[in-house]
Amino acid sequence: MHVFYTPNIDQSKELPEEESQHCTRVLRLNAGDKIMLTDGKGQFYKATITAANNKRCLFEVDETIYQDPLWEGKLYIAMAPTKNMDRNEWFAEKATEIGLDGLTFLNCRFSERKVIKNERIDKIIVSAVKQSLKARVPLLREMTNFKTFVKEEFKGQKFIAHCYEEANKPFLKDVITPGEEVLILIGPEGDFSEEEVKLANEHGFKSISLGNSRLRTETAALVACHTFNLTNAH
Repeated sequence: MHVFYTPNIDQSKELPEEESQHCTRVLRLNAGDKIMLTDGKGQFYKATITAANNKRCLFEVDETIYQDPLWEGKLYIAMAPTKNMDRNEWFAEKATEIGLDGLTFLNCRFSERKVIKNERIDKIIVSAVKQSLKARVPLLREMTNFKTFVKEEFKGQKFIAHCYEEANKPFLKDVITPGEEVLILIGPEGDFSEEEVKLANEHGFKSISLGNSRLRTETAALVACHTFNLTNAH
């Protein structure tokens, strides 16, 4: 059954314009057809189309289904975007499929890309939510300066992944506490600067390793995401 994103379902029983067009023009669904909806906040809805044309699609909800969280705790990734936008989009898609609660792009000293337009990333995230049958859409924040971000309050576990040599730098898998909220910082291709690592440490971020291989930014971020989900799987 096709899944459509309806974030304002409590206010309107009409699919958003883009979802309506996909429903009626691409899939050619009509009145009487059954569809599945999600509000992106934890609910699925079985629904029936009541009216449809090339511009609008109205529906009635038949059943509301609450989806329990698919993993314990919450995961937030903050990463410096890669120069190639395709890699940023790839990460957003794959991390959403695996399991993610929030994503922030960071403007770091060695960042190769200083501007991110969230509109396309947001569409990719929503598409991945629907494809992977999740009922919660990760929070996508505006790009934030590194120094500003690390000073923000966060009550869970905070980690920064980097390649500098440190005595007894643990692997992420060994320090994640199941069920906790976790924030992980991932640097640019040139890594965080030493000053950035120092600043993060001063604000409660623990230095961690993601393994013995040197990873690209988006690969490192996905490894962090997967490690969290393996630790917090039900």
